Amino acid sequence: MHLLLSGIVGSVAYGLAGPSSDVDRIGVFAAPTVAFHGLHPPTESVVTTDPDTTLHEARKWCRLALSGNPTATELAWLPDDCYETRTEFGERLIAIRSAFLSAPRVRDAYLGYAGQQFRKLESRSDGTFSSDTRRRTAKHARHLARLVHQGRLLYATGVLEIRLADPGWFRAFGERVADGRLTEARTLLAEVERDFDRTRTPLPDRPDEARVERWLLDVRAAHLPPAAG
Repeated sequence: MHLLLSGIVGSVAYGLAGPSSDVDRIGVFAAPTVAFHGLHPPTESVVTTDPDTTLHEARKWCRLALSGNPTATELAWLPDDCYETRTEFGERLIAIRSAFLSAPRVRDAYLGYAGQQFRKLESRSDGTFSSDTRRRTAKHARHLARLVHQGRLLYATGVLEIRLADPGWFRAFGERVADGRLTEARTLLAEVERDFDRTRTPLPDRPDEARVERWLLDVRAAHLPPAAG
């Protein structure tokens, strides 16, 4: 495994971390190219805990990012201080990050993930639940608000904001929803869906797969075994 790019993501990167927040990491690695020709293809993802780390093989990460997956996508947009590994191929990946973007996939992915968070909120009660359930409810609400904010901004500008400009608003929103004000979450989601409908986006209809393919093929070529002398 050759790690190409990795960094700290999640609440620490967003500016939403609290005293009990976990530190989440994500990265992209290259498997040896010859491994793809054997009986057993290399592992596409490696997930570990303590610390919480998810590493995706280069092709897997590219597929996720091309689909608009928010968690994968943010690796290429992190603030500089969140990166822990930045190789030459990692720098090149950051340089072509806009090639992975497309209007319909950004819209579908961010609204889809936000909708998942809302359904988790709907499964809760009216705020009269245990402290642990309340904490998880506030977390889901923050995730919903953060996803729709990031998705809306990315759709409107072509730029993904990782470190939130006003993290206090998201914390307060989470606490209000955890207090039972689910209507706020429903209203926010509906408002953002309308914003997507009326926003003129600079994003293309399709990602630039040719640029992504060139990067991936260069990764494969660089990870071939050396030629025999």
